[in-house]
Amino acid sequence: MKTLLVGGAVRDTLLNYPVIEKDWVVIGETPESMIKQGFLPVGKDFPVFLHPKTHDEYALARTERKSAPGYKGFIVHSSPEITLEEDLIRRDLTINAMAMDEKGTLIDPYNGLKDLEQRIFRHVSSAFSEDPVRVLRIARFAARYSHLGFTIAEETLALMKQMVADGETNHLVAERVWAELVKALSEKTPSAFFYTLKECNALQPIFPEIDQLFGVPQPEKYHPEIDTGIHSLLSLEQACLLSPKPEVRLAALLHDLGKALTDKSKWPSHHGHEKQGLPVLEQLCQRLRIPKPFRALATQVMTYHTHCHRCFELKASTLTDMLSSLAAFKPSNSTINDFVLACEADAKGRTGLENVHYRQSSYLLGAAKAACKIDTSSIIKSDLKGPQIGEAIRRLRINAIKNYIKSV
Repeated sequence: MKTLLVGGAVRDTLLNYPVIEKDWVVIGETPESMIKQGFLPVGKDFPVFLHPKTHDEYALARTERKSAPGYKGFIVHSSPEITLEEDLIRRDLTINAMAMDEKGTLIDPYNGLKDLEQRIFRHVSSAFSEDPVRVLRIARFAARYSHLGFTIAEETLALMKQMVADGETNHLVAERVWAELVKALSEKTPSAFFYTLKECNALQPIFPEIDQLFGVPQPEKYHPEIDTGIHSLLSLEQACLLSPKPEVRLAALLHDLGKALTDKSKWPSHHGHEKQGLPVLEQLCQRLRIPKPFRALATQVMTYHTHCHRCFELKASTLTDMLSSLAAFKPSNSTINDFVLACEADAKGRTGLENVHYRQSSYLLGAAKAACKIDTSSIIKSDLKGPQIGEAIRRLRINAIKNYIKSV
């Protein structure tokens, strides 16, 4: 059985990047012979097997032929006669079309090493244009490697633009878009994911809510960068410095979606954009089937980020109600820490204001801590019923926060 390490594991080994998963290609075998050797079949659309001990993925060498639109529109052919070169040519980028044998010898029929050394994303063949997911994958690779200086080859960028113009990206399904997005959000430079999609004209068909922010002005006094789309990506970049959580990063990115809906006659002001953006956010979350934790935090940040920025001006009762909405009084279920980080990213996601100290974070967390210390035993023991109990506890929290405000 001839097995070779392929794809991302080879690429990252050569880049001295952490190798998370190892994928292997098997030459000259059949599904029956793999099963006889103890491999567990897991591939639905093509023959992939798990190694009985390491659980690494082993795929039989295969070729693909386009049969219908979208990323599932392929006829896959696998047989013992298919060569390694035939298998590698169907891959997306030259840097992913390299293999390494058991001795560590590199097999590089499509000059992937040269492109890796020159930091270039280049498609292997014209078959690249047959799979719209590859547009997303290049954008995700940009999020992963742009800090190393990677750029897209001119001919590959032109091919990506043509794919968008031909409507290929319209066939992307929600699950694949979200899968690539959440991976990109966990990379070093997620903003590069969106800048890449915008560069190849794919941002509008895939993420129209974000694309519509570009060209929408904000008051230069508060937003020297002016453009709302740029501000949103600057906020994302700041969120990456503050938190590794993709939930926080997504919330920072999406907090200003409502500004795209402001009447142009009112530009650059965006009064009420927080509430105006909520249906847009819900539409985006439903379309991409975004998981509840991401959706909940993004909704909280969109609703209350202006409150957070102005928290020193808020009455104790308003602060209490906002903190209650953030579940700040339920430590096991609280999102308050993630909330303030996303709001801080928003405040710092402005040109020239990246290093401004965000005092609101400690103030808001301090208020939440003070309200959590109240003694509710007398209320629990009283004759109060139902909503009366909740209101009495709210009053205690308001008083605790009033005292906290006086002390700071």
